[in-house]
Amino acid sequence: MKIRTMAVSLAGLLAIALPSFAQITTLEGVVTGTDGNPVLGAVIQISRVDIKTKKPYSAKTDKKGHYIYNLLMGTYDVTCLIGDVEKDHMNGVKTSPTASKIVNFDLKAAADNAAAIQKAATAGGGISKDQERSMTPEQRKALEEYVNKQKENMKKNAALNDAYNAGKAAMDNKQYDAAIENFSKAGEIDPRQGAVWASLAQAYEQLAKTKTGADFDTNMQKAAETWTKALALNPDDAGLHNNYALTLAEGKKFPEAQAELEKAATINPAGAGQYYYNLGALEVNAGQNDAASETFKKAISITPPYAEAFYQYGLTLMAKASLDKDGKTVFVPGTAEAFQKYLELTPDGPHAQEAKALLGTLGATLQTEYKNPDAGKKKKK
Repeated sequence: MKIRTMAVSLAGLLAIALPSFAQITTLEGVVTGTDGNPVLGAVIQISRVDIKTKKPYSAKTDKKGHYIYNLLMGTYDVTCLIGDVEKDHMNGVKTSPTASKIVNFDLKAAADNAAAIQKAATAGGGISKDQERSMTPEQRKALEEYVNKQKENMKKNAALNDAYNAGKAAMDNKQYDAAIENFSKAGEIDPRQGAVWASLAQAYEQLAKTKTGADFDTNMQKAAETWTKALALNPDDAGLHNNYALTLAEGKKFPEAQAELEKAATINPAGAGQYYYNLGALEVNAGQNDAASETFKKAISITPPYAEAFYQYGLTLMAKASLDKDGKTVFVPGTAEAFQKYLELTPDGPHAQEAKALLGTLGATLQTEYKNPDAGKKKKK
């Protein structure tokens, strides 16, 4: 059984929502109000401009002012609305299939710009050279400050995207030190981006798996600390709680991992069985067989019918077998039933042959034919 490989693979299925498909990308950012605080409930309208679409997409900001939307690669106009009133926009945003595109909205800067333009363009139709010459020093200063700030924001966003993309490229090439360096740089540029912290946590985890002893522990601890930063920005993301739990389990912090999985299961009950299955796999790897047995049992009860969980549960029960006074192997109750249930649910499953062989070891007979109890009875007219 290659349970470790399976555990890593399953954990990867529940990673946070980062770009992973050839033509899919993510658009996200943060909206701050005129008071400098995050804006809750701002509507972000996303209109594709390189091809015709029926209607724009939309997303709402959470209490951290953060929004995120998965979409196809293309060119978009992005507008920030509050109470159906446009507050700011950014046109011609080109997305990438390999990295999240970050578009932030600073409504104070947008308001300052609108005021400056209104003062400067008193005759309407934009600012002409004559109007520019007629502007007061205060008006020129306001407009200049806005232009400089916009340039600064564009430069900042460009640096953020460059660092993030460099981190993703390094991860793809398994250059984990370089990935950590670039994701850390992106986090310094804008600490409000949850995708950055989640990617950094994954980079620490991958680096840890190339280490042993104290170096392994140090990097897993850094990964755990970084997951908490991502969770601080997105506390209602079940996938983040699950990934944080798996990191804690890798570091042998099973009670803490259990607590995080409870949170994930509460937020997303439909995924709870998978969350506990992942934990059970890690507990097996860590030699925590009794704990793993209970964890797989919980996965089965939460998500019935869960074929793979039945198989793994059967393996943990096999490990509890003992010898009697005559040296005969005594298996705990329920062992054969777990493998029988697995084969009943998935007769051609990936572990079907192993399950049949184990049933042979247990001395159990596999039921392959099921008879209708009503067969032969006359039907009532």
